[in-house]
Amino acid sequence: MRVEERLLKYVSYWTTSDEECRQIPSSERQFELGKVLEQELRDLGLEKVTLTDHCYVYGLLPATKGYADKPAVGFISHMDTAPDFSGKDVKPQIIPDYDGNDVLLKGSGAYLKVSDFPTLETLKGRTLITTDGTTLLGADDKAGVAEIMTAVEQIITEKIPHGDIWIGFTPDEEVGSGADLFDLGYFKAKFAYTVDGDYEGEVAYENFNAASASFEITGVNVHPGEAKDIMINAALVGCEIASLLPENETPAHTEGREGFYHLTDFSGDIAHAKVNYIVRDHDKASFEKRLDSLRGIEKKMNEKYHADTVKLNIQHSYSNMLEVIEKNEYVVAIAKKAIKNVGLEPVSRPVRGGTDGARLSFMGLPCPNLGTSGYGFHGPFEHISVEEEKLGLKGSPTRVWKSFTKGAKAAGKVFEVEPAEAADIIVEKLKEKFII
Repeated sequence: MRVEERLLKYVSYWTTSDEECRQIPSSERQFELGKVLEQELRDLGLEKVTLTDHCYVYGLLPATKGYADKPAVGFISHMDTAPDFSGKDVKPQIIPDYDGNDVLLKGSGAYLKVSDFPTLETLKGRTLITTDGTTLLGADDKAGVAEIMTAVEQIITEKIPHGDIWIGFTPDEEVGSGADLFDLGYFKAKFAYTVDGDYEGEVAYENFNAASASFEITGVNVHPGEAKDIMINAALVGCEIASLLPENETPAHTEGREGFYHLTDFSGDIAHAKVNYIVRDHDKASFEKRLDSLRGIEKKMNEKYHADTVKLNIQHSYSNMLEVIEKNEYVVAIAKKAIKNVGLEPVSRPVRGGTDGARLSFMGLPCPNLGTSGYGFHGPFEHISVEEEKLGLKGSPTRVWKSFTKGAKAAGKVFEVEPAEAADIIVEKLKEKFII
């Protein structure tokens, strides 16, 4: 099965995780896809295939003859999609030979704009898969699941020699608990890769330190005509809390390694309100300082009003895996070599997010993150491109993609130049067509 066929199959399953639920999986619907993946691994002939009571799927592709002594490697992706936007009844748009322009999302009438997503220009000529604007796509991370499954099938079909290859699919990555019950006693890889990034050729090993923070606010509600010096409006206290945080330290105003406070949800009334944040920073000291700032706000509010008006709950999500990967640099070197071997240029940049791999790295399994070629995750502008089948000799490092003639072409221009200059012209023309 082609990788895009798998992706379209997987996104049809509604697997949104539930950030309000502390159970794993946070939503029973994730089991529907888990059962499908379990059966596919069995059909491919993998061993030690299991679907656990907590919706983790594992499988082993045993080493080929003569390779049993090679280090075991793992590949991991998550099945759930983000609760930030609807993941139910996904209706993908498939656009062959994408022209590089803005794309109408026919379900909502909105446009996927090149001005908002400049990487779209690099996808010209490929098959583009988008949402219809009414849901997210689910390429985060069903693209990773599809890519792992397709790679396993290719390894088996082409009889590519290999050591032990472990496969793992997790629930609830999007709510920060995907690695909580990951069984490293069963999943016996020496190192692994999450396939959960975005940029083509990406190998990422530096991510945010992350936590979630919730302010529970208890107000005092009395008749507004008799409220002087008595009423404490919980909703207004919530607004006051938000005003005490730096307005330029939000996702909309930060980039690179810059951290932020992100207000994700605000609900309530006079009697009770709740303000939810996620807190992110690459630098550990800066991250802890941010958490201390939140604790300071809690103290200030309780001193201004009365004790127990505000209660802050902080829950750690994950840490920056760089601390672990720096001690295991070989896992990055292997990935970069593999990326170069297929004609791509490795891309490594600070990840403004996190993966199961960050948690797993601190649990003893070094686990950088590989890109899936998807963009705009967690919302209606999510999109991904399909790479066409490579031609040429097996193992060729050249990046030559299948193309299809669309009828008769006009005669080409003749260049009478030296061989070296001719080579330069050819390369430039190939780049123009996004072939290389």
